[in-house]
Amino acid sequence: MNESLTQTEVENLRRIIGEHGMIANKLEAYSQAAMDPELKSILQRDAQAAKQSQQQLLSFLQ
Repeated sequence: MNESLTQTEVENLRRIIGEHGMIANKLEAYSQAAMDPELKSILQRDAQAAKQSQQQLLSFLQ
């Protein structure tokens, strides 16, 4: 699928993939520091969603 993307699109996609990874890592760190169980759960769920989005975006580079 990569051959149908322009160089600019590939660069933007790589940047967005990296940003999703960073967001997932930050949310995981915040969830570990959270004391409120409900907040901890929300942060963990959002971190997992960011990881899933990152994996979906990675499929466009294959």
